[in-house]
Amino acid sequence: MSNLVADVHDLKSRLEWGQPAFTIIDVRDRYTYNHGHISGAISIPLDDLADRAKSALHKQRHIYVYGEHDTHTAYAAQKLRDAGFTDVSEIQGGLNAWKTVGGATEGI
Repeated sequence: MSNLVADVHDLKSRLEWGQPAFTIIDVRDRYTYNHGHISGAISIPLDDLADRAKSALHKQRHIYVYGEHDTHTAYAAQKLRDAGFTDVSEIQGGLNAWKTVGGATEGI
């Protein structure tokens, strides 16, 4: 089981090299997500996370997760691990860190 903390540079490299075998989950509320998120991230608010992830994603899929702040992100990652997901990485610094390295974003 990997208990990874993901560096935004690594994630950006994976996206640029076209390695799509992973999912990025934004666990912030829908309003915040709509106003800006990492390109390609799916919105699954924290309250629905375990149930929606179980029905939508394969347990072996590599998942990157981020929230409002690192504590929020760590909590979401733990919820995913508790739900049986084995390859979960926390995006340190979330959206702000992503923007700092020039990562692509979507939203209003």
